[in-house]
Amino acid sequence: MFEQTFKNIDDVLWKEAGCTTELDYTEQTSWLLFLKYLDDLEQERALEAELAGKPYEFIIDEAHRWSSWAAPKKPDGTLDHDNALIGDDLIDYVNRKLFPYLQSFKERATSPDTIEYKIGEIFGEIKNKFQSGYSLRDALEYVDELRFRSQQEKHELSHLYEAKIKNMGNAGRNGGEYYTPRPLIRAMIQVVKPKIGDRIYDGACGSAGFLCESYDYLRRGKLTTKELEILQKHTFTGKEKKSLAYVIAIMNMILHGIDAPNIIHTNTLTENLSDIQDKNRFDVILANPPFGGKEGKEVQQNFPIKTGETAFLFLQHFIKMLKMGGKAAVVIKNTFLSNSDNASRALRQELLSNCNLHTILDCPSGTFIGAGVKTVVLFFEKGQPFDAVQGMPLFSQGKPLTQGMATQKIWYYQLDPGRSSGKTNALNDDDLREFVELQATFAESEKSWLVDIADIDQVTFDLSVKNPNKAEESTLREPQEILDEIAALDAESAEILAGIMQLTVGS
Repeated sequence: MFEQTFKNIDDVLWKEAGCTTELDYTEQTSWLLFLKYLDDLEQERALEAELAGKPYEFIIDEAHRWSSWAAPKKPDGTLDHDNALIGDDLIDYVNRKLFPYLQSFKERATSPDTIEYKIGEIFGEIKNKFQSGYSLRDALEYVDELRFRSQQEKHELSHLYEAKIKNMGNAGRNGGEYYTPRPLIRAMIQVVKPKIGDRIYDGACGSAGFLCESYDYLRRGKLTTKELEILQKHTFTGKEKKSLAYVIAIMNMILHGIDAPNIIHTNTLTENLSDIQDKNRFDVILANPPFGGKEGKEVQQNFPIKTGETAFLFLQHFIKMLKMGGKAAVVIKNTFLSNSDNASRALRQELLSNCNLHTILDCPSGTFIGAGVKTVVLFFEKGQPFDAVQGMPLFSQGKPLTQGMATQKIWYYQLDPGRSSGKTNALNDDDLREFVELQATFAESEKSWLVDIADIDQVTFDLSVKNPNKAEESTLREPQEILDEIAALDAESAEILAGIMQLTVGS
């Protein structure tokens, strides 16, 4: 229905001098979509109020509504070209009047969870990159063809927008930062099994893929009005540091059906862990925190285990933010399982002690296009000191309880889709179906096995993936797999070298 319109918008942006990358295309499409969505939402609410015989107070002043400046219409519904701004007049209006007006909403909003606050926050971060008022006029007329009224229309728009985010993620080596493969997210959700009433959190939400897919998972079936309200207002919380990702996350959630997404624009890692109280905690955490980043000492002071590795700080944050008995699934570099530095060992011990790390999913090379590292997914529950596999306390089985460990057995699954992953061979839902099915009973197979906590080295807490069931491979590996492994080893070597340099400087 709207696919050609999206292509037309992309064509306009491709020719626009102010837009040079996929990131620019997504950013500029996002603010235009948001304002069209907002106008459709207001028109719908005004109509509902009129039918109920009640007044409706518009959020946006008449002079700055979409129907006034972006797409003024004649009585017959066609575009009124005589009153439509174009050229330099349009660029001047957008830059000098519209954006400042929208930015002012943040100061006037009653609270951060209102649509007014989101408007101010979005336009305080985003910039209009159109230099030609003629290109902008073309883009506006295409966006005006889109409609956000029905659930079917929103569903199609959400798919088209997701495709745009995926293209943006694949555009460079920071692919995993903006886009986590949706089949992987869906498998993680199916294992965690969130339910209506759970509070779901992603402290590094990027484009909000985990929150959107969780909404789709919970939205299935017939829900009561109360349950729908819980989903809309009391279920999802995301935090995002980067301006563009923040805007994309809000737009993505809106297209999936959340009217006023609770996405907070902040650096999650600046929060001191000691300040987190039980009321701040969540039932479910799903996340793919950025890996490879480095944080300064002022940020590290907020954490008991000091490390510059961003992903390791996020993992500490997630453990702290999880309610007792809460469930989490977190993507992390596979080197976390075996790194020998003090911070990595301490963090593995912390995870095993305070959480039941019941499942580790080993992802194949190429899962994250352009990322250059192998990843695993950690599935854990907060403070469940019993045997997750047998479902009963260990002493009932005549076994000793390893002192201080909530984890007793870990179920590993080595995901092997039987082909090299990449842009043209991305993971799909079928690739992960066996993992989800076997994980439900922690079944052992050629690709899955159990490790007892007693068999893990109590000094190093090494959790490396070592499949005892896999026969020696005699076939030659694909060139891309070798290149991915070289890139991963280079990254690991750089980390080790950086650690040695720090020790040298310290001494």
